[in-house]
Amino acid sequence: MMMILGMFVFMRQTAPYQSLSHDSSWRHVKNDRVGRSPRYQYIGAGEDKITLAGELYPEITGGDVSLNVLETMAYTGKAWPLIEGTGNIYGMYVITNINKTRSEFFNDGKARHISFTLNLERVSEDLREMLGDMDIGLSG
Repeated sequence: MMMILGMFVFMRQTAPYQSLSHDSSWRHVKNDRVGRSPRYQYIGAGEDKITLAGELYPEITGGDVSLNVLETMAYTGKAWPLIEGTGNIYGMYVITNINKTRSEFFNDGKARHISFTLNLERVSEDLREMLGDMDIGLSG
């Protein structure tokens, strides 16, 4: 198992991804001051997005069925837990976009090769954010 999103398991037989891009941001607001340089204030975590991209060869790996399951999950609008095969828990994510490109077709029109990109966006609070609410005495 490479990763699991809800009950969908990413593995060779379903939808193995070849790349994972994780984009995290943190928000700071700029406070301008007269006669002085601006100050910045941290206001919390920003967006957290993950993009999975892969190449499917339905004769060997998953294909339309796997991508249809992911599309069905997206249509529910629900957030799903995302957990890596190593045990790393990313949090709760929604599916925001699925892009499929089909090429190399059989005579009946079925694709021999499907490229896919799956975009996920975090909707849950990171456990590390909760540490900011706790007085744990790290600041002295």
